[in-house]
Amino acid sequence: MAGGLKSTEPEEEFVHSPFIRKQGNIYKPNNKKPDGDMDNDSLNEKSMMDDVHTKEIDLVNRDPKHVNDDVVKVDFVDVIAEPAGTYSFDGVWKASFTTFTVTKYWCYRLLTALVGIPLALIWGIFFAILSFVHIWAVVPCIKSYLIEIHCVSRIYSIFVHTFCDPLFEAMGKCFSNMRITTSKGV
Repeated sequence: MAGGLKSTEPEEEFVHSPFIRKQGNIYKPNNKKPDGDMDNDSLNEKSMMDDVHTKEIDLVNRDPKHVNDDVVKVDFVDVIAEPAGTYSFDGVWKASFTTFTVTKYWCYRLLTALVGIPLALIWGIFFAILSFVHIWAVVPCIKSYLIEIHCVSRIYSIFVHTFCDPLFEAMGKCFSNMRITTSKGV
């Protein structure tokens, strides 16, 4: 064995090569390798800081969390179906299928081109405001409430142990010797 370590894992061969985007992403246009004048630690810090503020977008799988799996997957056969015995002409069925599919496809594309970017802007502003309110108002109020309620709970606990415990203990001793019997009167 001259030459070093040999890998024990076999190399994988793909029948179809996966789609690999070679150009920089629109959200990370400078995906180039950095120059060799920086050491590895500063490179890792710089790349981690970049990753916090930028995200790569997957142009192939646009619903990775399967948000809309059961909502908008509507095909021709989900909407229009002919029961046995009441079939239209084959040409009409094929033309209807093509018309439905192409119309749905292009209407969606047109609507997203016209309304998608303004709605993305509106939803971005909405979720930014929601995040801001949650981070700067809701959580501090809840934490403040929990701190204040802790003091109140201690005072309440002292009050119960000082006044209510002896009272209920005395009542328990008074009523512990009582016996109740029931009898049926005929």
